[in-house]
Amino acid sequence: MKHLAGLLALMAWGTARADDVQVAVAANFTAPMQKIATAFEKDTGHKAVLAFGATGKFYAQIVNGAPFEVLLAADDATPAKLEAEHRTVPGTRFTYATGKLVLWSAQDGYVDQQGQVLQTGHYAHLAIANPRTAPYGAAAVETLTRLNLYDRVQGKLVQGENIVQAHQFVSTGNAPLGFVALSQVYRDGRFTSGSGWIVPANLHAPIRQDAVILARGAANPAARALEDYLKSNKARDIIRSYGYAL
Repeated sequence: MKHLAGLLALMAWGTARADDVQVAVAANFTAPMQKIATAFEKDTGHKAVLAFGATGKFYAQIVNGAPFEVLLAADDATPAKLEAEHRTVPGTRFTYATGKLVLWSAQDGYVDQQGQVLQTGHYAHLAIANPRTAPYGAAAVETLTRLNLYDRVQGKLVQGENIVQAHQFVSTGNAPLGFVALSQVYRDGRFTSGSGWIVPANLHAPIRQDAVILARGAANPAARALEDYLKSNKARDIIRSYGYAL
């Protein structure tokens, strides 16, 4: 009898392993979420199938029937809007990370620790993400506005579709510097390459990044498991290592 009970438990565990969850992930959270997803599958047996992009575009796709079950947004407004529209599972929205904006260059020593390079204007292009669809792009515009620089640099701005493309502009040298997510260029307390200025939090609204289970994920145990896992110490340690606040 004990052998049968053990066999049934193993069968149930094997069934749980088959559960996939479709996750829309803000582009700035690409690297940490890839690492979290690997650990999530190893620890729970569930698999997170990830799609990365701009939060604004994900909103449009979800409204138009995209099969996402969990959203990890780059802001708190989009999940709240989806919640108000009854497109989410009530009570599942929470802040999984607070993002940080950084002025970054792939060149060592190009960006000083106070960001004074912005004032000089001695650069041909300044990369940002699309402020209409990417919260980090909106934070970049807000920062430039508060520094009274937006009008001066508007002709130099090059917009990426999302924060990943903005980072690509800078990393490939097509723009000498740009505003990107700290998580893209930072790991374990230091920049992984180039030089940067972490933008003070008082220069833009907080980049609170909320997660929520979408209506399509209501009956999927893997969606609930992922939400719980994002709150675990293991996931939180990964998130912190990429420069996010919690």
